[in-house]
Amino acid sequence: MEMLFVISTDRGGRILAPLAHACIRKGIAWGCFFTNDGVRLLADSGIKNLMDMANQAIACEHSWQRFMAEKHCPVELGSQTNHSAMLARTARVITI
Repeated sequence: MEMLFVISTDRGGRILAPLAHACIRKGIAWGCFFTNDGVRLLADSGIKNLMDMANQAIACEHSWQRFMAEKHCPVELGSQTNHSAMLARTARVITI
């Protein structure tokens, strides 16, 4: 994967969406790891739709349980181990 977005705040949607769209336009392989209250962004239909175009999208299971426990997670649930694996396979990382 060429680009990984690590989203750790629920205010990151206004940054994530344009960057993800730019990756799509340029044909750049990208993915997302959602943690902390950044998992709340997955309740936004626009962000959910973008995740369908990501190479990989994972939400921290602990963060999901903390902030969104009663809702269905639209992406794979994982751990910080998944985050580390994604980092190892990624050329560039942007934290939001």
